[in-house]
Amino acid sequence: MIIESSAPTRVDLAGGTIDIWPLYLFHSGAATVNFALNLRARCRIETRDDGRIILESRDRKVSFETDLAAIEDLAREERLELISKLVHFFNPGTGFHLVAESEAPAGAGLAGSSALNIACIGALNRLVGNRYEPRKFFTIAANIETTVIKVPAGFQDYYSAYYGGASCIHYRPDGIVREALTFDTETLEKRIVICYTGEPRLSGTNNWEITKKHIDGDPELFTLFDGIRDSAVKMRKALLANDWLKVSEIMSDAYPNRKRLAPGVTTPQMDMLVEKAQAHGAEAAKICGAGGGGCIAFFCEEGRRADVERALAEEEDAEVLDWKMDREGLTVRES
Repeated sequence: MIIESSAPTRVDLAGGTIDIWPLYLFHSGAATVNFALNLRARCRIETRDDGRIILESRDRKVSFETDLAAIEDLAREERLELISKLVHFFNPGTGFHLVAESEAPAGAGLAGSSALNIACIGALNRLVGNRYEPRKFFTIAANIETTVIKVPAGFQDYYSAYYGGASCIHYRPDGIVREALTFDTETLEKRIVICYTGEPRLSGTNNWEITKKHIDGDPELFTLFDGIRDSAVKMRKALLANDWLKVSEIMSDAYPNRKRLAPGVTTPQMDMLVEKAQAHGAEAAKICGAGGGGCIAFFCEEGRRADVERALAEEEDAEVLDWKMDREGLTVRES
């Protein structure tokens, strides 16, 4: 049997970091707005009859073997740690060869690890006979990833990976609810440039420092998170109204506040790229994920996307990504 699954990465337009439990509980109406990218994480599982388990990452060029009798050891395995812990959790009763890969750059801040998490969960769940309902995927993904990164994981990435499209994820005391956003997505595609800075991001470090300061009651940080919440609420409204002037304004206003969250959110390389993009037609910039490197999404003046892309492509370490919005979400196919 062969199982092939894939899930999209994402760009968070507004409301990042507030998706970490328990931070959203302190800000009534907390939400995140994001959209999925066709840069996918993929998982392929081919069953074996010999009881051997082979785990392989093509991106990292790492692979190793074990067997069903030693599956408990995968709970402590540090090579391909996320995949190892997922296999340990699902505990399949058959041997198999699992191959993982991602189309997004490593450390891009586009939720590549979360997309891979969902893709692997989809494939492994099919392997064990659909043991869990899809609504359980989000909890499994967050709990397993938290044990890997050893700090609380945010939730927004799993919803974009599972559903695709554009989303507003609402964080409420009775649970998390995903709202599909319907608007002129073609205009969004024409006006957004996504650039990889060449520097992998430091998501675990930045998010944990921010979380600790928030839990400790830092009043400035509490105010900043209220602003993050408000920007997501405004972004949702602006997108639904196809108000692109307002979209640009919200992104512009959010950027300096995002830089205030933690010292490592931006780097000199990121600041330079923002300055150059703005000189060639970018109206606003959005740091993807937790910052500290990774990708930046630029909202461009109408008709100026190509100008911004050319300017950024001149930088030796920068990479302008070729992307489209992904509207499909998680796919799992069996043959």
